[in-house]
Amino acid sequence: MKTNKKLVPALAALALVGACATATPYQAATPSNRGYSNQQIEQNRFVVNFSGNSLTDRQTVETYMLYRAAELTVQNGYDHFRVVRRTTDEDTNFVPVGGTYDPYYSYFSPRYRFYGPRGRPIGYPYHWQRFGYSDPFWGGPSQYREVNRFEASAEIIMGKGPKPNDPAYFNADEVLMNLAGQIVLPTS
Repeated sequence: MKTNKKLVPALAALALVGACATATPYQAATPSNRGYSNQQIEQNRFVVNFSGNSLTDRQTVETYMLYRAAELTVQNGYDHFRVVRRTTDEDTNFVPVGGTYDPYYSYFSPRYRFYGPRGRPIGYPYHWQRFGYSDPFWGGPSQYREVNRFEASAEIIMGKGPKPNDPAYFNADEVLMNLAGQIVLPTS
């Protein structure tokens, strides 16, 4: 069976665009994907992180981080956990919307047929009008949009027995039960 060489990259790009079109699901983070991660510091002390993409809001990132802390507590045989330190970082970028800047502009190449033998432009205005060419260095976008990404982090200490009467302590089983309806798992 002969495979079309242009079809494979096109399908890979389509799959990548489709994966980026949704908020980050509750999943383990990989080098190419966002999600949860944790690191054990002591026997009953962990640092838990959850990072989301630009479509994942702050509340979802914090909910997933708390759910992972409860899940980790139960997996290690503990009943409750205490949040020692908790932060949520926001990464804000501005990306161009529309405009004319394209670093991979296909018509911006000094070719012999365009510049001629002595470097003078041949068909200069016609070429620009025909292909809608604009200078890729000076004709930048006129509008930008703000893109925010959130990452929540918490240091937790796990314990056994009844939960102390302190708002910094969480009953792991209750957290898992109450937040289970808000957790979106990856499809496939």
